[in-house]
Amino acid sequence: MRYLTRMLGVVALTAVMAQGAAATAQALPPISSNAHIMQRLLAAAIGDAIRDNCPSIEERTWTVRTEALKLYNHARGLGYDHATIDGFLRDRAERAAVYAQRDAWLAANGVVAGDAESYCRAGRAEIEKRSLTGILLRVR
Repeated sequence: MRYLTRMLGVVALTAVMAQGAAATAQALPPISSNAHIMQRLLAAAIGDAIRDNCPSIEERTWTVRTEALKLYNHARGLGYDHATIDGFLRDRAERAAVYAQRDAWLAANGVVAGDAESYCRAGRAEIEKRSLTGILLRVR
């Protein structure tokens, strides 16, 4: 999630430039009901946890920015306006839901809080699989 909220500054310029006529956000379902968006937010949250806890893994900055912009543009293409997207990303309850899914994924993949090597192992496995999380990360 931090990946995406950090990118809002970059994306804000795009939002100003893309003030086209889209469907109003009020007529749309909640962003959290969109599986595509939620899967990518979960992947980013998992990547954040791995990067924060494994000293040998870091983010692929340009890939993260590109993916964040693609996700933002996807949401805009569905008709969500910048204020709705920003509000969703800042919503504590929505963050808590993503973090709960992240924590469940980490536990299911053998990650133990406080054990840096378990984060590194999970990170290396995701990088090797070239999963959505894996493409956001690289070994230093």
